[in-house]
Amino acid sequence: MTGLGARLREARVAKGYTLDDLQGMTKIQKRYLSGIENEDYSMMPGAFYIRAFIKQYAEAVDLDADEMLTLYKEESGSVPEPEHETVTPPPLQRSGGLKSNSRLKEVMPKVIVALFIVMIIVIVYILFREKAAEAPLEKDDSGQNVPAVIEQPSEKPDEEPVKDEDKPADKPADENEADEQPADEETASGQMEFLSVSGETSTFKLTDGEQLKLVIKTSGDSWISVTDQTGTERMPQPGGRIMTTGESVEIDAADASSLRIRVGRTNSTEITVNGQPVEYQNDHLTQNIIIQKP
Repeated sequence: MTGLGARLREARVAKGYTLDDLQGMTKIQKRYLSGIENEDYSMMPGAFYIRAFIKQYAEAVDLDADEMLTLYKEESGSVPEPEHETVTPPPLQRSGGLKSNSRLKEVMPKVIVALFIVMIIVIVYILFREKAAEAPLEKDDSGQNVPAVIEQPSEKPDEEPVKDEDKPADKPADENEADEQPADEETASGQMEFLSVSGETSTFKLTDGEQLKLVIKTSGDSWISVTDQTGTERMPQPGGRIMTTGESVEIDAADASSLRIRVGRTNSTEITVNGQPVEYQNDHLTQNIIIQKP
């Protein structure tokens, strides 16, 4: 194996990524990623895709993409090719069949739109019928059904106005606020205590409380994986995934004794545990956060 594949593989291992992780981050098939690491490009669809895949791989593991492409050109002896490869179309055969396919492609969007409009009309009609059926009917003097009218009770004319001295005294502002506050309002459970940091891994401990509620918010795309002490994935999608910009995930792990959170990009990921923000203890872009319960 020459330098390019080895450097990419070492960077991936240093980040703690598997080929499956990298496939999810770059959307490149695992067999192509393995081929790049082994410098076996025989299964690649073309030179343009080889360069594109190498560039995406390098950026995902925080290596200089231009440097990796230069190394690929030096080792493979390839020369720069235009961004768009010119492909000579094969001779046209069976023109009748091609025309039919072309017409079908033109008609299909119109058919789909028409079906969508018909479906909306049917739904509106059904909702209208249900609302009309729910309206109560009563018979007038002529025996015809008419919508029932519910009269609002009017104030009695002989009721005396309430005097100011008879009105209940206003409660102080502090008492009103106390009454309005829900009795079962949730409060933060347990305090976060920082224990240690080693490389990309920081360890925290909850000093008290049984609750363990994790909230993850992203301001940019970031790879996230949350596993408990048994290695079971707690993210909504098994195996971890990329959370997109503006996405938020809430995980209730009260039954777990510890959690390990793998964060692909700390600069775009915010983590809170039981309502308390978790502060990153180093400047690594990719980090592991371990939360332990008492």
